[in-house]
Amino acid sequence: MNAIRRGMSNGLVQAFLVVTGLVWLTPLAGLLVSSLRSAQDTAKGGWWTALASPGQLSFDNYTALLKNAGMTQALWNTVLISVPATFLVVTLAALAAYAFAWLDFPGRESVFLIVVALLVVPVQIGLLPVAKLFGQLGLFGTIPGVVLFHVAYGLPFAVFLLRNYFAEIPKEMLEAARMDGGTEWRIFVQLVLPVGRPALASLAIFQFLWVWNDMLVALLFADSSSQPLTVQLQSQIRQFGSNIDVLAPGAFISLVVPLVVFFAFQRHFVQGVMAGSVK
Repeated sequence: MNAIRRGMSNGLVQAFLVVTGLVWLTPLAGLLVSSLRSAQDTAKGGWWTALASPGQLSFDNYTALLKNAGMTQALWNTVLISVPATFLVVTLAALAAYAFAWLDFPGRESVFLIVVALLVVPVQIGLLPVAKLFGQLGLFGTIPGVVLFHVAYGLPFAVFLLRNYFAEIPKEMLEAARMDGGTEWRIFVQLVLPVGRPALASLAIFQFLWVWNDMLVALLFADSSSQPLTVQLQSQIRQFGSNIDVLAPGAFISLVVPLVVFFAFQRHFVQGVMAGSVK
């Protein structure tokens, strides 16, 4: 009887997850179908009508999108912003987290408390002061300026997350490595980073998704030559209104890239979440 109940329970859970997945994927499927239809076909009916007339679907919109200099430049700008901002945050946070977790230096706890306190500072508070500072430094309206802003505001959470993870590494493991003659740098690279790979992957996913989907920071700090895809899509809506043949493929590309990144690192992400819950 218990086996039957467990089987029914597992079946209900699986059915619920399947239904939830289908509901979650429906907007994505609709956006994909819309991106493959012409503006004329889209005006005639909803995206689901194309399922009965697959002849409407083509890659002409994507071909036109790749020929649109503004959209392709915005896509490239998004990559130039997201990848360095993610790499720098993960790298710098890992170094700082190891120092806060395992190195003794004057004021360690006080500095870490300051880092934790920065978590409560809203992004909106720093927009205008940082914009003024970047203007004086010649960084306002540039890709490096946008990257630096994302790095600065991404580091407090990243350091806090990785420090707590690194602190759970058995102390005996590090002491054994030091007794074998390992330097702090070698211990960090060959021991701490491999052990902390799940947490690093989880942090990289969160940071990449935040930067890739950001529009507020880019809207203020990026000019017309350095604006990412989110700002370009918003500009297309404002300028042309209902140019769905440009907006749909651009929005789908903007959405599908984070999905690809998430599923590519899904295994490490789950390991990091499970490890954090166990600890």
